[in-house]
Amino acid sequence: MDSNIEFEYIETNGITLHVAVTGPKDGELVILLHGFPDFWYGWRKQIEMLTEAGYRVAVPDQRGYNKSDKPKGKKAYVINELKQDVIGLIKHFKRKDAVIIGHDWGGAVGWHLVSTHPEFVQKFIAINIPHMGVFPKALLKTPSQLIRSLYMVFFQIPILPEKVLSGRDFKNAAQVLKGSSRDGTFTENDIKEYKQAWSKLGALSSMLNWYRAISSSMKHISKEKIEVPVKIIWGEQDRFLSKRLAEESLKFINAASVTWIKDATHWVNQEEVDMVNKEILKFLNKSS
Repeated sequence: MDSNIEFEYIETNGITLHVAVTGPKDGELVILLHGFPDFWYGWRKQIEMLTEAGYRVAVPDQRGYNKSDKPKGKKAYVINELKQDVIGLIKHFKRKDAVIIGHDWGGAVGWHLVSTHPEFVQKFIAINIPHMGVFPKALLKTPSQLIRSLYMVFFQIPILPEKVLSGRDFKNAAQVLKGSSRDGTFTENDIKEYKQAWSKLGALSSMLNWYRAISSSMKHISKEKIEVPVKIIWGEQDRFLSKRLAEESLKFINAASVTWIKDATHWVNQEEVDMVNKEILKFLNKSS
């Protein structure tokens, strides 16, 4: 991991985000957006690669996570607010646009940003996350995806998910990572880092509020064709998201640009590091 990372607290969209920042100050800006139950640390295997390629890299703990602000109530986590957080970061770094790379929920924010404010996005890479506009139809037509998505229903329940995930010193939350990834992907030291992030006051409820705001977020999802270059990287052994979701997402982009990684799971960027990093650089025209 890049030893030159500095941590900044950046005001954006009425809140303060804790952001890992590194790379040449005059480099093109890349913003890495994590998902659930991650934090900036989930990009530790991509940060140095990007800085060595000459990019200025910003990796926020998204709102509700780790050391970033945790506004109360699910309305604070509607996707329009999450999008504005990222726009604020771009403006903070005095850039007109940025490369956005998102995994899981971070990718959902990226899809929404590129769909509604493409002027802020130079290029977008979605890692194991589909365009949110494909979900309603997929749930109706793909029974297996409905089953895979039942955890989202569970997360709608007040209080109980927090108790379950935090139980036994967050052992249940750790099992979400270990049980859905290849053996050895998350080391004991990694789990220790995650537990520290999850244990921050109000973090679990704030993280879960991203899911609790889904019904409100869906009202804002654009289904317009996306003109900005988009790349999808997809681990085919994803326990949560069907490959069909990625296939349906291709309908929203002009270039059918997708890389399937057969033996990887939802956590592909932490499992197949060399392949994912190579695909990122290739798409960004930093490698032949």
